[in-house]
Amino acid sequence: MSDTIEKVKCLIIGSGPAGYTAAIYAARANMFPVLYQGQQPGGQLTTTNEVENFPGYPNGITGPEMMIELQEQAKRFGTDIRDGWATKVDFSGTIHKVWINDTIEIHAETVIISTGATAKYLGLPSEQKYLQLGGGVSACAVCDGFFYRNQEVVIVGAGDSACEEAHYLSNICKKVTMLVRSDQFRASKIMEARVRNTPNIEILMHTETEEVLGDGQVVTGVKAKNRATGEVVEIPATGFFVAIGHKPNTDIFADYLDLDETGYIKNIPGTAKTNVAGVFVGGDAADHVYRQAITAAGTGCMAALDAERYLAAKH
Repeated sequence: MSDTIEKVKCLIIGSGPAGYTAAIYAARANMFPVLYQGQQPGGQLTTTNEVENFPGYPNGITGPEMMIELQEQAKRFGTDIRDGWATKVDFSGTIHKVWINDTIEIHAETVIISTGATAKYLGLPSEQKYLQLGGGVSACAVCDGFFYRNQEVVIVGAGDSACEEAHYLSNICKKVTMLVRSDQFRASKIMEARVRNTPNIEILMHTETEEVLGDGQVVTGVKAKNRATGEVVEIPATGFFVAIGHKPNTDIFADYLDLDETGYIKNIPGTAKTNVAGVFVGGDAADHVYRQAITAAGTGCMAALDAERYLAAKH
């Protein structure tokens, strides 16, 4: 642990649309924010090739470019942007203590958490390869479905969000093949009925992905195996969507903040406030419903405004 303690007015943990938007608002309010970028600077958007649904970019923008622009904007107003990630916190007192990389100890009057969530993937080498190439693997149908208009795609998952994404894709794509590992859906009956009653969704039960097929650049199909019969099939597809859930990056806060059963931080409805005074949350660390860049930015703004009001009431 460090011998020196740094005192800051506003500490922002995590970068991404929520963190950077919070930083822009906090810096303009003379809160002199210090922002640590976290283990994935720029957040989930850095794995997204094209962002076409964020207002103000009529020609679209790549995820990494957008994050660089947000970072520059936050810097312009005086945000202190640093490498490193929070490894431990102590929110038991009025001063919020946060340790960075297990070495730097920071005492913050306000903390804004924007640590986001991480999409779960199957972990197949072929899946990761095409994910890195940006050539047809995605964990967000709403973000990327448009690029597969009138094409055939495969989606993996069995829960409500998988059904929702399959249904969303069915309105855009020619055919959607849904792979469900077990013999039943985890989704609610109404969501299951919706996909079963959609003519261009084919559901393969007992089926798991063996390999994402491609030409070295883009996805061309999926090799899948029926776990009951052992039969292996190759499904032609240009897109492979993974909808097996997200894990919020909130483990270090579990001792102090109220989390829901899957680990998302609970905020006081209509605010960015948590159960600890002076600690606020924005973005996907608290949002398991919308998970869009624009909603993350909006809640980042709320977190900064709530933090500003908290400080104003104290002084």
